[in-house]
Amino acid sequence: MTSPSPRLTRRQLLAAAAAGTAGVALAAGPLAGIAAAAPRTPKVLVIGLDGAGLLDRIKDADAPHLDALMAGGVTAPSSLYTSPMARTESAPGWSTIITGVWPDKHGVKDNGFAGSKYGAYPDFLTRVEAARPALNTYAVSSWAPITDRIFSAKVDARVSTPGAEYDTGTAARAVAQLRDHDPDALFLQLDNVDHAGHSSGAASRAYLDAIHGVDAQVGELLAAIKARPTYDREDWLVLVTADHGHTDAGGHGGTSWAERQTFVIAYGGGLPAGTTRHDVKIVDIVPTALAHLGVAIDPAWGLDGRPLQQPAGDDFDALRPQLAPAVDETGIGASVLGFTHTPPPGWRVDNARMGGGGVTEWRGWTFTTDEFWTKTERGQQRELNVRARGVFAVADGDEWSDKSVTGGFDSTLISPAWPVTGGTTVTLAFTSHYRQEAAQRGEVLVAYDGGAPTVVKTYTADAIAAVERIALKVPAGARTAEVRFRYTAGNNWFWAVDDVRIVRQ
Repeated sequence: MTSPSPRLTRRQLLAAAAAGTAGVALAAGPLAGIAAAAPRTPKVLVIGLDGAGLLDRIKDADAPHLDALMAGGVTAPSSLYTSPMARTESAPGWSTIITGVWPDKHGVKDNGFAGSKYGAYPDFLTRVEAARPALNTYAVSSWAPITDRIFSAKVDARVSTPGAEYDTGTAARAVAQLRDHDPDALFLQLDNVDHAGHSSGAASRAYLDAIHGVDAQVGELLAAIKARPTYDREDWLVLVTADHGHTDAGGHGGTSWAERQTFVIAYGGGLPAGTTRHDVKIVDIVPTALAHLGVAIDPAWGLDGRPLQQPAGDDFDALRPQLAPAVDETGIGASVLGFTHTPPPGWRVDNARMGGGGVTEWRGWTFTTDEFWTKTERGQQRELNVRARGVFAVADGDEWSDKSVTGGFDSTLISPAWPVTGGTTVTLAFTSHYRQEAAQRGEVLVAYDGGAPTVVKTYTADAIAAVERIALKVPAGARTAEVRFRYTAGNNWFWAVDDVRIVRQ
């Protein structure tokens, strides 16, 4: 089993950020050469590679500039939703990347753009203009709907490249903007990888050649940044991402793992070099860019992302080195490491009332990943668990019952005894992805100081990709609170939880 990349502590991240501000973070890589001691002007370049979501294919291609960005920055594989939240198509993909919220908020479910809510969830350049109007914003795209529909008229310049010029014109315009003007936040989208995917498939030589082509254009952009006369006084953050992947045969829009693939590459801005993270989503592009530009993120905006500069991971994510391959499941693939029944330190799983038999992977609460869990059975809304990150906890009566069982599914996930202060109000926060059927039931319980647990929330209806915040009134004199998630079911659906924490108000 390959050893995972180390998780960085908050102190390490802050130290890396401080080093970047001092001009150390870009000592190697495609933008190397800065050694200025004075604070530098933050600037952001977001590069969108349409249909290029398959990181493995980028690594297989001749793509030296993208390789250098990965080697010198953060690389984060990620994944998408499927219908009914949204199809794996360009309009919902780019809307998610550019607004920083998932489709259940921005409203775009397919390439028809019906139901868009850009007024409530505007693009990130519009947010920059609202917060810091003196900054210069620019967007250019080969696919016209991005600049015509997603970015608002408040952006300083929006350009869609004429069809005859295509990606060559898009890259040339961005290079000219970097050379002849002074953009602070720039977005561009290149389309040719998607065309190659549709015409030849992701397993083709043409797809690799298209990646090579856009990589050369990425190189032109990086060279234009480095050639700026003010470069040594600038702090560039380069973010690269994709709206979706492609099947081997070609095409996207469906539920396959290949179609759901995307990624984030982040270089500069004090981010640590050569780091792989599994807790990053494409909704993180927006808050990462805003944070770098010094734009304060208002919780009222309802962003689903969080800055990459923020420390990574929760208790469940620490289990990644323990993940094992499938035992009974046959559709996942032997190379996918994705489940364990061993909880993280301080956590427990109570299976005293759990039935016997069933599929090994899902007997009681299980710790798993999006790839492993969704490959068990596509198209049953497991793919909509978009607000969980990295490793999360799952109770899945449906998959457990795929082999002969005795009794029912009855398992409880129990947190550590977290410190609280008696007489105060705290918030229990977690993500919840719950799909209901028949007699199935989910209960959240809290026990203070080892006493009897009390139900604080019950699930008997769908709670898809929800973010829960439950106010808890801590009894006078209480010193600890223990949280329990009890799931009872037969051959029904499932419950997934992640990022469980108690927040002091």
